[in-house]
Amino acid sequence: MRIGVPKEIKESEYRVAITPGGVYELASAGHEVSVEKGAGLGSGIMDEEFKKAGARLIDTHAEVFAGAELIMKVKEPLPEEYPLITEKHLIFTYFHFAAARELTDAMLKSGTACVAYETVTDARGGLPLLVPMSEVAGRMAIQEGAKYLEKPMMGRGILLGGVPGVERGHVTILGGGVVGSNAARMAAGLGADVVILDVDLNRLRRLEEIMPANVSLMHSNRFMIDEQIRRADLLVGAVLIPGTRAPLLVTRDHLSTMKPGAVIVDVAVDQGGCVETMKPTTHAKPVFLVSNVVHYGVANMPGAVGRTSTYALTNATLPYAMELAGRGLREAVRANSGLMAGLNIFHGKVTYRGVAEAFNLGYTAPQEALN
Repeated sequence: MRIGVPKEIKESEYRVAITPGGVYELASAGHEVSVEKGAGLGSGIMDEEFKKAGARLIDTHAEVFAGAELIMKVKEPLPEEYPLITEKHLIFTYFHFAAARELTDAMLKSGTACVAYETVTDARGGLPLLVPMSEVAGRMAIQEGAKYLEKPMMGRGILLGGVPGVERGHVTILGGGVVGSNAARMAAGLGADVVILDVDLNRLRRLEEIMPANVSLMHSNRFMIDEQIRRADLLVGAVLIPGTRAPLLVTRDHLSTMKPGAVIVDVAVDQGGCVETMKPTTHAKPVFLVSNVVHYGVANMPGAVGRTSTYALTNATLPYAMELAGRGLREAVRANSGLMAGLNIFHGKVTYRGVAEAFNLGYTAPQEALN
């Protein structure tokens, strides 16, 4: 199969969809891999490394799309890429369709096939292609939150770990999944007082076995959420419903109860966000103030640590890319139910129920669409 890896064009996105090692594996299996020149620079990967691994280096973005059947990306296609996408393509990337109506409509109109990293499942029902970036985002949520708690960054002037004789910062984490658990471990390591809220009691029991003593685990309900929002120096939104819009947990009214200079980091922003007042931001302009509360809404947080993220992502995506390239889309998804779960759009039809429900669009089961 002809595989194209374009350079990411989203602002401040430094990841690339594949490593030289991934190129080598695909090329060794007989596939033609084309990489846009400069695609790996943000991750510290030189063009020559891709070339030595077996890639063809392509001069322009448009040429990559024109010559490929399978397009491997990191972030969703942007409007300037829409005209390059046709019915001949299979796009394999993070889409987060349920929070992006324009993107959904564009991909439906193009006639392409879209396999979304974030809804591919494994044999246990987990989300193997979301996990590595969720791990990065969870850890970065604390790293960035701690920075913006500093007074010159508009925060409260809080050191999360405190010092002897001064209380520690209080970190509230909404959600105990991969993002939340990684955020909690990072915050706990800095010495903060940490509370994780989650609706799943079994998950809380599992977390109790692995979390340090300065992490408290509480069942999530409206009363407890309200109380923890009020107490938070740093509030992390870490909720996820796969393939659908994130639930709204923090309203505009909540901000009046928060401490002046408190920081909110909403990791769920690329799924619509769990904070009413949050909007997507960029690494160039990551924060804004509402009611004297600092809002951090960068939708591609792992892009800031491109090298770590690129290698972590390729470790997860490569086996699925090998299946798609080796078998072709139809055979690959029929043989692998996890890949079938990743098929969100196919030739003008919505094949993921969460996306259809988000926009009141017609839903076609993927098995039916493939026939």
